Amino acid sequence: MLLASLAILIGLPVLLWSAGKFVGGAASVANHSGVSPLLIGMLIIGFGTSAPEIIVSIFAAAQGNSGIALGNAYGSNIANILLILGLTALISPIAVKSNIIKKEIPVLLGITFFASWQVLDQSVSKDDAFSLLGLFVLLISWSIWHGMQGSKDKLADEYSDEINASEGTIKTHIIWLITGLLLLVASSRMLVWGAVEVATYFGVSDTIIGLTVIAIGTSLPELASSLIAVKKGEHDLAIGNVIGSNMFNTLAVVGIAGTIQPMTVSADFLYRDVVVMLAATVALFIFCIGFKRQGRLNRVEGGAFVAAYAIYTYWLISVAFI
Repeated sequence: MLLASLAILIGLPVLLWSAGKFVGGAASVANHSGVSPLLIGMLIIGFGTSAPEIIVSIFAAAQGNSGIALGNAYGSNIANILLILGLTALISPIAVKSNIIKKEIPVLLGITFFASWQVLDQSVSKDDAFSLLGLFVLLISWSIWHGMQGSKDKLADEYSDEINASEGTIKTHIIWLITGLLLLVASSRMLVWGAVEVATYFGVSDTIIGLTVIAIGTSLPELASSLIAVKKGEHDLAIGNVIGSNMFNTLAVVGIAGTIQPMTVSADFLYRDVVVMLAATVALFIFCIGFKRQGRLNRVEGGAFVAAYAIYTYWLISVAFI
């Protein structure tokens, strides 16, 4: 038990640190290679913040712990919207000005509905997984097209400021890219082992561990990037990172894990966690699209998100221990 706890306490911060170095190195290398800032942001930064989720889920699925893989992906989606955007909006209301973000939010909603429909039979089969990966390929193609076409968008300016702020030579960035990837793999394996051992010791399901400890932990890069972005007034970047991460989690993380090991979805997970994820995404859509007003997430809405996440977390703990 002591070793398992240490594995989590050491593995999680190393995972987050290495993910930051990996994403930063990849973005800087691409920038040095002449790739447009918007394309770097949408593909590398926007999706790259999900690197912890995908590596953790790959190891979990490979070891037969599908509960951690699925709980990590969907739990991170819930945490990204309710906890991260909620806390960010409490600090500073988030205004949505980017046309790209306004197009991405309906896409995220459609993807979430599709993923929710897939698990109605309480499983993620290999066919389901490959269909998710097929949609991911389409999403990547769509992102590349937007990255090449939308250079005048507000989001492009914010990504450009972030990428150009990095310092160092391309050799340094390549070293950080490789180092970050290696440590990311090693710390993910350590974290999954520790989480499984702790779950076994306390007699709780690995799904609960995936939805709580691992989901919150692997979502910390999104929290850090969103808080930093909103502090700089880069509101579209704050919400764009979360949207990109949730798309990646739903399509790539679950898709890759499902091709490795088909996953069984419990009735509790379906009617509790999937419903919460879907409801959170619908709320995000309503607030940020705006319809007849400026799309935004104000402090009241942010507070409601955080309160909803606190209630949801208490619900999970009650199920596990009470």
